[in-house]
Amino acid sequence: MNRQQREELLAQRHGLIEDVEQARAALPAHSVRPWQWQRVEDAEEALAELDRKLEELEKD
Repeated sequence: MNRQQREELLAQRHGLIEDVEQARAALPAHSVRPWQWQRVEDAEEALAELDRKLEELEKD
């Protein structure tokens, strides 16, 4: 993996972390709707997938 690819993936990772934080912050204290939880889960899954990709690329 070259430096530019790594920097791009890390920038994406930073954006995904912000997405997760925003999705969690938007959850109401009570009566969370399914679509609200889905937003959090989708953001967390995207972050986990990117982390796996970064880990694999750094092995090479």
